[in-house]
Amino acid sequence: MHAKDILIDGYGRIREEVHVAVDGLGPEELSHRPAPGANSVAWLVWHLTRVQDDHVAGAFGLDQVWTAQGWEKRFGLGLASHDIGYGHSPAQVAKVKVDSADLLTGYYDAVHEQTLGALRGIAAKDLERVVDRRWDPPVTLGVRLVSVLSDDLQHVGQAAYLRGLLQS
Repeated sequence: MHAKDILIDGYGRIREEVHVAVDGLGPEELSHRPAPGANSVAWLVWHLTRVQDDHVAGAFGLDQVWTAQGWEKRFGLGLASHDIGYGHSPAQVAKVKVDSADLLTGYYDAVHEQTLGALRGIAAKDLERVVDRRWDPPVTLGVRLVSVLSDDLQHVGQAAYLRGLLQS
């Protein structure tokens, strides 16, 4: 198995878990926040998708699906185009409301397809390419891809936990 195959498998697992986390939830459940300042399922899935979209597009020199495919307009959140949710205040979290889980899974699936397309084209040596010099040490493509994978799995796990709370 090659490194890209492991990454493709890992990102596929995120997709599966995103669908499970939101399947059958209505607008109220998706927007429910279990405590003041807590995140909702909708925010968690939107955020993990925005992070993947932003970071993978940046690492591969691609346009973000959010803007290029019109998802920003479909969501209509009133947030800046570049906003990925990092450091959101409770008021900003509250802006992430959706009418259906289909909007979240539709956006995630579009980002996932772009991610898979990028991953299919890499060779092992590409994982050593520096994609972000703002850090010390500079971030390589391999580190960035694993970082996004880890972050997304953590957030989808939080969404699944919150779903369980809602259904108990």
